[in-house]
Amino acid sequence: MKESSRKQGAASPCAACKLLRRRCAQDCVFSPYFPADEPQKFANVHRVFGASNVNKMLQELSIHQRGDAVSSMVYEANARVRDPVYGCVGAISSLQQQIDVLQAQLALAQAEVVHLRVRHSTNFQGHGLCPDSPSSSGSPSSKQVSPQDNKGMFSHMDIVDEASLGESMWSC
Repeated sequence: MKESSRKQGAASPCAACKLLRRRCAQDCVFSPYFPADEPQKFANVHRVFGASNVNKMLQELSIHQRGDAVSSMVYEANARVRDPVYGCVGAISSLQQQIDVLQAQLALAQAEVVHLRVRHSTNFQGHGLCPDSPSSSGSPSSKQVSPQDNKGMFSHMDIVDEASLGESMWSC
């Protein structure tokens, strides 16, 4: 169990009692979660939820659930201070938008890889060369793809199942 910084009421009160300007009792429900050296933590929670509501919530919970409840309230309160309208929902929404953008970028990159593998395979099959053969590794006769060849690569992108390409693409 976490010891408070007070000894028999002689030391400083917890952050909640200090902000509320009241005597901090030995059995103060706030003291284990809002230490005196973190006054902003309770100030934000008090501003968003109110001390009375926080007290009621903590009293209704078992002692082993209170720490998680306080962590959640502190997170939501800090999010509400940063974004008063949306709070943590705004942060979640922003992260979801970032995920969507990154997934789209990943899908494009994967499609480009598949497209290049198909083009690479087609070039080797058309010339009767195998990527592992000595005649295709670094010889001047092997075709180099220029940046101009890649223009409009995604304009009419065919979806190709990478699993269907598998090892057959590299077997000659």
